[in-house]
Amino acid sequence: MSQSFQTSVPTATFDRLESKVRGYSRLFPNVFTSAVGSVMRTNDGRELIDFFCGAGSLNYGHNPPEVKRALIDYVSSDGILHSLDMMTQAKERFLRTFDEVILQPRSMDYKLQFTGPTGTNAVEAALKLAKKRTQRSHIVAFTNGYHGHSLGSLSVTGNQSYHSEYFGSHNNVSFLPFDGYLGDFDTTILLEKMLSDRSSGLPLPAAVILETVQGEGGIHVASDPWLQRVQSLCREHDVLLIVDDIQVGNGRTGEFFSFERVGLQPDMVCLSKSIGGGLPLSVLLMRPECDVWQPGQHTGTFRGNNLAFIAATEVLQNWQNDDFVRGIQQRSDVLREFLSSLLWQSPQPNWDVRGRGMIWGLDVGDGKLARRIIDVAFKNGLLLEASGSQDEVLKFMPALNIPMPLLEEGLQRFGQSLRQAMASGTSPKTASASKKAANPVDCNGEVIS
Repeated sequence: MSQSFQTSVPTATFDRLESKVRGYSRLFPNVFTSAVGSVMRTNDGRELIDFFCGAGSLNYGHNPPEVKRALIDYVSSDGILHSLDMMTQAKERFLRTFDEVILQPRSMDYKLQFTGPTGTNAVEAALKLAKKRTQRSHIVAFTNGYHGHSLGSLSVTGNQSYHSEYFGSHNNVSFLPFDGYLGDFDTTILLEKMLSDRSSGLPLPAAVILETVQGEGGIHVASDPWLQRVQSLCREHDVLLIVDDIQVGNGRTGEFFSFERVGLQPDMVCLSKSIGGGLPLSVLLMRPECDVWQPGQHTGTFRGNNLAFIAATEVLQNWQNDDFVRGIQQRSDVLREFLSSLLWQSPQPNWDVRGRGMIWGLDVGDGKLARRIIDVAFKNGLLLEASGSQDEVLKFMPALNIPMPLLEEGLQRFGQSLRQAMASGTSPKTASASKKAANPVDCNGEVIS
C-alpha cells in the first residue's frame, strides 16, 4: 500500500520523540518536504535558497537528475543494497571511475578503504592505521581543528564544548597552533622545535592530522608555504601526514582535493560528505605502503553502501567537464567579491572575510549577532549556518553548480538580512544551536578585506 506525505506535519512529534541532542532542527524550525538543486521546500509552502548544503554533503545540490535516474534504475533491477565489503558491480564501477577520473589524472597512487557511513569513521580508521603502521601511539592535531565526535576523532577535535572528562578526551594527542593562530608568527617553527627536541615533552607522533581549510573551526585557510612546511617536517621525522578532506574536499575549494594546488602528497586522506552524492559514504585513501591491515582488522556493518556507490559514480562524472570546474571558480569570485564589498561599504571593527573556492566565511566577531543574522535570513528564504569557536563566523557553502542567478539572489537576500539584523539589535528568540551542541565549534584563517 502506497503512502503519501502529509501536507502538514506537526513539529510536536519531533519534540516528543526525538532526543534533545538535535541541533539543526532548532536552527531551521520548519518541516522540509522536498528539494531540487539549490532550493528546499517546506510543508507550509515556503521555498528557501540553500547556502548550507547539508553541512557540505550536497556539493552537487539536492537530487541531481543523473543520480535520481541511476538510483531508480539500480533499485528497479534488484541491485545489491547491502554487501559489507564483498565485491559488487556497483563498488567495482565506483572504484574504477574514481581511479580513472580522480586519481590517474593527478598521478596519485592510493588504495581505498571503505570505513563506514560517515566522516568520523574515516578519521578513526586513519588514526588507528597510522598507529599500527608506525608502532607509535601519539598524534599531533591543531588548534580549532574539527574531525568528528566518536572518541578517536573527538580526541583530535579542538572545541572544548564537545569534550567531557568522562570521554577520555585528548588522550595521546598534542595540539599545536594552526596557521594564523598566533598572528603572523610561522607556527611551523614551534612544530619543528617540538619534533627535534627530545626534551620538548612531545613524543614522536605516529601522525599529524590537519584540515587545509578549517570549516567548522571558522573558515581558517592555511597558507601554501605553511602546509608545505608541515609536510616537509613530517617527512623529515618519519611522521605520517593525514589530511581531513571530509568537508573541504570533493571540489569545495575549487579542486577535487583541497591540497592539490599546494602539491601535498598526504599519506592518508579522509573523504566523506559529498563523495556519496548525498548518500552516506566514507572513504580512507592511503598510500600503498601504509596498507598494513590484516583482513577483517577494521570493519563496519555499513561500509558497503551500494546505493552510495551508484550516486558517487554519477557525480564524479562532473570532474570530466571543464565547464563544471571553471564554474566553481566563477562562483567563487562572485562570493568573494560580494562578501568583501560588505566590508568596504560598511566597515565594521574586527569583521573579516576569508575563504577559498566555494567555502567562505564572514566573521562578525559575535555569536549572538551571527545567530540573529541567520534567523533573519531564514525568514527571508535563505539557509546558512555559522562556525567558529563561538559560532561567530557565518558560513557560505552553496552547491558547486548553483545557477548563477540563484547564487546572486541568495546573496541579495543575505545582504537584506544583514541590514535588518543590524538595525534590529535584538536578541534572537531561540537559543543558539546547531549540530554542534549548546556551544558552537572552532576557528582560524586567511583574511580578505
